[in-house]
Amino acid sequence: MPISPTRGAELRDFAETLLSFRTTAGREHVAREWLVDRLAALGFETCEWSADAETLATHPSFPDDPAAIDVEGRPSVAGVVEFGDPDAGRTLVLNGHFDVVPAEEASWSSPPFEPTWDGDDLVARGAADMKCGLAAAVFAARHLADQDPDLDGRVVVECVAGEEDGGIGAAAATLSNPYPFDRDAAIVAEPTQLRPVVATAGSLMMRLRLAGRSAHAATRWRGESVLPHFERIRAGFADLERERTERTDHPLYEEYPVPWPVNVGTVRAGSWASSVPAALEAEVRIGIGLDETADDVEAIFRDRLDDVVADSEWLREHPPEFERFSVQFEPAETDLDEPVVTAVRDVLADHDRDDSPRGATYGADSRHFVAAGIPTVLFGPGTVEEAHYPDERIHWPDVEEAASLLADAAETYLRE
Repeated sequence: MPISPTRGAELRDFAETLLSFRTTAGREHVAREWLVDRLAALGFETCEWSADAETLATHPSFPDDPAAIDVEGRPSVAGVVEFGDPDAGRTLVLNGHFDVVPAEEASWSSPPFEPTWDGDDLVARGAADMKCGLAAAVFAARHLADQDPDLDGRVVVECVAGEEDGGIGAAAATLSNPYPFDRDAAIVAEPTQLRPVVATAGSLMMRLRLAGRSAHAATRWRGESVLPHFERIRAGFADLERERTERTDHPLYEEYPVPWPVNVGTVRAGSWASSVPAALEAEVRIGIGLDETADDVEAIFRDRLDDVVADSEWLREHPPEFERFSVQFEPAETDLDEPVVTAVRDVLADHDRDDSPRGATYGADSRHFVAAGIPTVLFGPGTVEEAHYPDERIHWPDVEEAASLLADAAETYLRE
């Protein structure tokens, strides 16, 4: 059942206001008080928690050094709505993150933190990834409560911080439950184009350092440039990516030309145009398959690096450094027969929408729930192709439809 015009107007206002907060990493607190107050005004019981760096350092997603994990001023907030005898029924989490990546404002047509309408499209940083999905989750729970359904259970809407930094809020909530009840399943409202995603790939972040020998550009033959060595390593990794793609036969990843991509995101080399570049540092994101661990993938790529080194006298004498940095994303998959998956698919089928399950080549907070034994499906409005993109946008009718479909899925799940 579609949400009412009144709730639709409130949903729009909620999304516009949330998008106006510049909640980049470490600044999530600027929206905390507003979220708590707004959830309370909508009739939710509210809950807050913050992550502990010492605890997160024990988790494989995060660095081992607590000092390298930024948790200050990064609260997460949740709203709870209960039905009938809540302890006699299931508890479903509707999860979304309200942190966003930075925006290069010069690449935007309008200020990224001043929501702008382009027809039925809402343009702002976080519109697709994923403040509008979070807003849809809030009003899905509110819409279900408005119907006063005859059922038992509860819906928890989680507004978590630090997803872009490895899932700080979600990881904290699964490592130490902030609620006085258990959670049975979750739906994460990431932008999936309103299709169910039941598998997410992982990713490994590695830093490569190479050493050469500097010389004047006019006598460059006296130096040893790092660039040809880097190109051979990059080509070796590209070959390995292709080999791994050819070996992949998972049915959910047949649509992707590269299911576990390798991306060299940054390269810094040299110090002066008239000097042979004698140092290089590159940051590499490596995809992790569903049946792999970060350790597995790191070992595979170290072996390929060793092969390149073995063919070079210079690299044998000046071995590269290859080490992890930042956060890692573990892969995750939920069985298709889990009730939360069937609830989403049944609702989509009832609305004559595509209910075929998909896999995603990115990671998400769903992995934290799955690791904690909480079956999880990704389902939300928008497309990941808009994520982190200039003039990021979402088609507003899809947000309203997401709120309605999420409400129906929540009711279906709680009734089963």
